[in-house]
Amino acid sequence: MPPPLNLFDLEAAARERLPAATYAYYAGGAGDEITLRENVAAFARLALRPRVMRDVSRRDVTTTVLGHALDLPVLVAPMAFQRLAHPEGELAVARAARAAGSLMVLSTLATTAVEEVQAAAPGPLWFQLYVYKDRGATRALVERAERASCTALVLTADTPYLGRREGDVRNAFTLPPELSIGNVVPGGPTTLPEAYAESGLAVYVASLIEAALSWRDVEWLRTVTRLPVLVKGVLRGDDARRAVEHGAAGVIVSNHGGRQLDTAVATIRALPEVAEALAGAGAGAEILLDGGVRRGTDVVKALALGARAVLLGRPVLWGLTLDGEAGAARTLAMLRAELELAMSLCGCAHLSEVTGDLIAP
Repeated sequence: MPPPLNLFDLEAAARERLPAATYAYYAGGAGDEITLRENVAAFARLALRPRVMRDVSRRDVTTTVLGHALDLPVLVAPMAFQRLAHPEGELAVARAARAAGSLMVLSTLATTAVEEVQAAAPGPLWFQLYVYKDRGATRALVERAERASCTALVLTADTPYLGRREGDVRNAFTLPPELSIGNVVPGGPTTLPEAYAESGLAVYVASLIEAALSWRDVEWLRTVTRLPVLVKGVLRGDDARRAVEHGAAGVIVSNHGGRQLDTAVATIRALPEVAEALAGAGAGAEILLDGGVRRGTDVVKALALGARAVLLGRPVLWGLTLDGEAGAARTLAMLRAELELAMSLCGCAHLSEVTGDLIAP
């Protein structure tokens, strides 16, 4: 197979390397996987209106997100069980993100403890959080993230129950015995159950995650932590306003990578409504987006429609699978190079010039 030229090539190469059940877990979506495909396809349907005769001999892709200075507007999305892809898992990805001048959002369901990740790549680190039925356990996990010098919490709001991912059901997905959940709640299970007629992850989520999550829980989180809280899983303008009204520092427009509600709207389609709602509210909250980003032009489109930055998920896992830290770093470098080229060809020398008029009506 020739060397990968883009993020799609990375996936094809990683698929050859990974066990079938692991690839199915990483790549799969809910139901008929309509939203999974639409996340990518919706970007492709947006046309750009480039400006010409602009000096783009130098490009500046630096930005700030929640006060963090970043060298590019691409963060690493929270993804569970990264040591299924490579023995160094989250450690390798965190180092790659740091080397790229970005940051990683560490999953609650990481196969590496938050303390180890921070030690491997000191610096800004966000922690993705599920609210557990046991609020005391949730608070203890938040305090643990704070002690590990995490700089923000990302509250996942779209998972009262796990979406039905039929590939995981067919494979009765669970973790191999040598891997465990690194950020386990106190007294909680350190691995997934063996569920021969179901996904072990679905059983785990049903047993521990709070299905009665409400906006009051955002307020409660703000009382138990000094960290800013972003709400991930927002697809509507009214929900974006509610998140900020209840104390969130921002929202992440996300449909969980197409892994929760199938036929949910693609994130790039949902973004303009969210951006308009928060602009109208005068909240000044951060807006980020994940889901379907595969090209530098996708980053341009997301920023033009109101996102401060994007989060990149599965492609980082494909790079990790192929070459550990170096592979994850190469993934981010590929996207950065495409972003710089896309900006140049759009007539933008700085991210501040990536504005809504670049998108064709």
